[in-house]
Amino acid sequence: MADKLHFSLVTPEKALFDGEVDQVVVPGTEGDFGVLPNHAPVMSTIRPGWITVYDGGKIERVVVRAGFAEVTPAGLTVLAEEATPASQVDKAALEQQIRDAQEDVNDATDETVRAAAEQKLEYLTTLRDAAQTVH
Repeated sequence: MADKLHFSLVTPEKALFDGEVDQVVVPGTEGDFGVLPNHAPVMSTIRPGWITVYDGGKIERVVVRAGFAEVTPAGLTVLAEEATPASQVDKAALEQQIRDAQEDVNDATDETVRAAAEQKLEYLTTLRDAAQTVH
C-alpha cells in the first residue's frame, strides 16, 4: 500500500475533513503548493481560493476564505476562517449572495467596510468558480 497523507480541515464551526488522502493542493498566500506524504515541515497563511484533495481517482474541492496551513510529520492541518465543499453549493442561492455582496461593495461608505465587502465578494466568486468544476 502506498503512503497516504493525513489531512485535517477545520473551521471555527466544525471539522470538515479528517482522513488519509494521496495529495492536497493549498492556496498559499505566496502561491499554491502541493503536499504529498512525507512532505517537509512548513507553515503558511492561506488566501481565498480552493483546496483540492486527491484520493485515488477522486478529486474534491473545498473553497476556503483564509487561514493557516501547517505540514508536520503527522500530516497537513488547515485551519480556515470559512470553508465550503464545492459539491454542497446551492448555485441559485450563491448567485443571490454574490449580487448582495456586490451591492455591499458599491454601497460601502468607508474603506474598512469596503475592504470587508470585497473580501466576502472574492470568497463567493471563488466558491462559484469551484462549484462550476464539480461534475
